[in-house]
Amino acid sequence: QVQLVVFGGGLVQPGGSLRLSCAASGFTLDYYGIGWFRQAPGKEREGVSYISRRDNTFYADSVKGRFTISRDNAKNTVYLAMNSLKLEDTAVYYCAAGLVGARLRLGVPDYWGQGTQVTVSS
Repeated sequence: QVQLVVFGGGLVQPGGSLRLSCAASGFTLDYYGIGWFRQAPGKEREGVSYISRRDNTFYADSVKGRFTISRDNAKNTVYLAMNSLKLEDTAVYYCAAGLVGARLRLGVPDYWGQGTQVTVSS
C-alpha cells in the first residue's frame, strides 16, 4: 500500500495556529518533493507550499511569513505549520508527493493524500 496520510485539520479562530502532518507509507519521501495544496468552495485548487528533495522551499504569496513547511526524513513525514490564520485560509488541504518538481507544482503529483478540512472562523 502506498499512502499519504494527513493529520491536523480542524477549526481555529482567526490568528490561531494549526500544524498539518503528511506521513508516507509504502515509499520513502527522501527522493520526493512534497507540496501542500488547498481548495476552497467555488475556487480553483492552489499551491500553498513546496519543499524539494534538497530542502528548497516555496510559499505562495498569500501565506508567506505565516506558514512554514518542513520535513523529517527519519519519520517519513512532512509538516505544514500554519500561524496567524485568516478567514481566507479556510479550505480543504491536500498533500502530494512527486519526483518531478514542475509536475508537482502544477498539480500532477505521483501521489495524493486525502484532504483535511481547515476552518478559520470566529
